[in-house]
Amino acid sequence: MRPLVVAAVQMAMTDDIAINVATAERLVCEAASRGARLVQIPELFEGHYFCTDQLADHMSRARPLDGHPTIAHFARVAAELGVVLPVSFFERANNAAFNSVAIIDADGTVLGVYRKSHIPDGPGYSEKYYFNPGDTGFRVWDTKVGRIGLAICWDQWFPEAARVLALRGAEVILYPTAIGSEPHDPTYDSSRHWQRVMQGHAGANLVPVIAANRVGVETGRQHTLTFYGTSFIAGPTGEVIVEADRTSEAVITAEFDLDAVAALRQSWGVFRDRRPELYEPIVRLDGAD
Repeated sequence: MRPLVVAAVQMAMTDDIAINVATAERLVCEAASRGARLVQIPELFEGHYFCTDQLADHMSRARPLDGHPTIAHFARVAAELGVVLPVSFFERANNAAFNSVAIIDADGTVLGVYRKSHIPDGPGYSEKYYFNPGDTGFRVWDTKVGRIGLAICWDQWFPEAARVLALRGAEVILYPTAIGSEPHDPTYDSSRHWQRVMQGHAGANLVPVIAANRVGVETGRQHTLTFYGTSFIAGPTGEVIVEADRTSEAVITAEFDLDAVAALRQSWGVFRDRRPELYEPIVRLDGAD
């Protein structure tokens, strides 16, 4: 048996980095006190979701990985608590900027960085203005609690990303995210669609999935977004095991036996029966032969 308690943190953000870091740390500590050894914090939790507007001033929020104060802070927290912490941040790399996550192991070691691959662009979600498309590819990391894979927010809508992570041996897939209302259509609510897509990734790959979202109302110069929470943890057959509500700060946890999940994955034969030679159209935008 390899039991692992995982957690997702759900929180509202102010536009003060110190306050948000302190809130995230408090919630990570709560998760650790409940036995969690892998804890996911939401996307871009250091501040308000600044991508509601296209403002050059926001580019100053980006910082290099080396010497990044928030990453250094949570490396100390991870080591003190003995937890694995993927930490979202706005990364500056020379003249490029990325929506990134640093993977911090349970001893405080930064194992590497994933840079968001799929960058959205729509009313209230103008990420293409700020972020280059990620160049890391879909990676997995061998941590002290198991092999984990991670993608970020808009990535979660693409089954190809989850499948690559699973093919590379991910035992858990994590999605830090920032999603809520759609300014162009206030009546539209994507929360259940959002969940079901990731439940499908869990069920299709027989891998637990953790999604951590923010809550609260954030107002930019042009748009106001209401982030709808509903952070959740899905089991390896796609079932929602635990879910947060739409408005509250929360820490949710679930326990998995990674050995039992691996045995289930092998017994289904979905990786045995794959036919990669038939999937060539998927690498072309128009699906042509």
